[in-house]
Amino acid sequence: MSSESPVWLITGCSTGFGRELARAVLRHGRRVVVTARSPSTLAEFAGHDHALVAALDVTVPAQIAEVVAEAEARFGAIDVLVNNAGYGYLSAVEEGEDAEIRAMFETNVFGLAAVTRAVLPGMRARRRGHVVNISSMGGLIGFPGIGYYNATKFAVEGLSEALAKEAAPLGIKVTVIEPGPFRTDWAGRSLRTPAVAIEDYTATAGARRAAIHDYSGTQPGDPVRAAEAIIQAVEAAEPPLHLVLGRPAWQQVGAKLKEFSAELEQWREVSLGADYPDAG
Repeated sequence: MSSESPVWLITGCSTGFGRELARAVLRHGRRVVVTARSPSTLAEFAGHDHALVAALDVTVPAQIAEVVAEAEARFGAIDVLVNNAGYGYLSAVEEGEDAEIRAMFETNVFGLAAVTRAVLPGMRARRRGHVVNISSMGGLIGFPGIGYYNATKFAVEGLSEALAKEAAPLGIKVTVIEPGPFRTDWAGRSLRTPAVAIEDYTATAGARRAAIHDYSGTQPGDPVRAAEAIIQAVEAAEPPLHLVLGRPAWQQVGAKLKEFSAELEQWREVSLGADYPDAG
């Protein structure tokens, strides 16, 4: 990292993980570029010697370039990028509205990739850096009613794993964060739902949608503790590629891995039989 305190750039800091992580980074004496689409929501960070507040909509390439340039001009480098900006859309696959689906992909996937591409040249030149991508337990497990959100986070998982292999020889580390239910705004005002619900999916997608609405504000996950966990992972001598956060996520991801392993073994002969007989 830099000879001075490391510089973090965090997207989506108006609420939730982004805001708590920015606060935690400052508590730890690090420097931080705090961004949101509406910088007026970031008034608490304005004027802090170790903070730079900037407007950033990750779907606007010109804003991305401006923020990266401003961050490097102010602090000299970006050591840690946290791609946190994103939101959810609760819809059965059949209920999905094309405009809503594409808008979510623009933020959750294409925006994340664009910010990463903008920051990587500086990290590559300095042969150091850390990219942290906020995914979800929904990036590892598909759930009824959030299939399109799952798809965005599965994309983040694949992108992160590939980047980790590409960037490791260049001194750049990658960590993908997979939280379970936390008391952020994800299930509150940030959440979007389809205009028309299909009755046949009431017991699956509809039930999941209702459950998510009902537990908003009572989730077991603490964003403050999550922020500290992320900092701990980034500053570890050997940072993890994957960091699952919260007991529900840890339990359900563990169960998914066991089920996948059992299914893989059950269908072993069929899988192997798909090769040419002399291919082995």
